[in-house]
Amino acid sequence: MRNVLSNVQKSAGPMLASITRTIFAQPDKKHVHAQFDEIVKILTRSHPKIAEMLESARDDLLAFAAFPYPHWRQIWSTNPLERVNKEIKRRTDIVGTFPTPAALLRLAGHVLIKQHNE
Repeated sequence: MRNVLSNVQKSAGPMLASITRTIFAQPDKKHVHAQFDEIVKILTRSHPKIAEMLESARDDLLAFAAFPYPHWRQIWSTNPLERVNKEIKRRTDIVGTFPTPAALLRLAGHVLIKQHNE
């Protein structure tokens, strides 16, 4: 979404963000794809560059629809990734300075393994 918003005027950003979000508010895969097509069609007239960006990222943007509906919210969210990054930052702040890049990699790997096992 940031890539899309960085290519339009600031005044058009909120409108563009809200109509793009409607893609994700659909009840099933069929409606998600239909809404995506409709949004691209609308944006082709007013923002052709944005429509082209969305169309080129279609598979990535709509990948969530291949999963069961109850999982969609977790797939959209970046919260799990943010949680892992926060934990890695917390642990690196405790250690302070790492003697080698491999030491930092081991710590990050340990955090990822721990998160995976939880």
